[in-house]
Amino acid sequence: MFPSMIGTIVIAGIIGYLSEKYDFTHNGILQSIIICVGGALLFFFVVVMFRIGFASPGLNAIVSSVGALVIVPFHWRK
Repeated sequence: MFPSMIGTIVIAGIIGYLSEKYDFTHNGILQSIIICVGGALLFFFVVVMFRIGFASPGLNAIVSSVGALVIVPFHWRK
């Protein structure tokens, strides 16, 4: 479980950085990384508790961090 959690954090951080580098979001690098890591960890713990998710922990991390990047900034903008 612990190596999967570390891998989830690393994958989410990379996705947060790449989303800012390629102008997918305009939050700032640190903010995008925090949003991605938070969303990925939340989904990771949901998968651990309820066994809901995809077969691969890496795919879970990618989908959850991209989902968090889409949901969180648009929720707070008007």
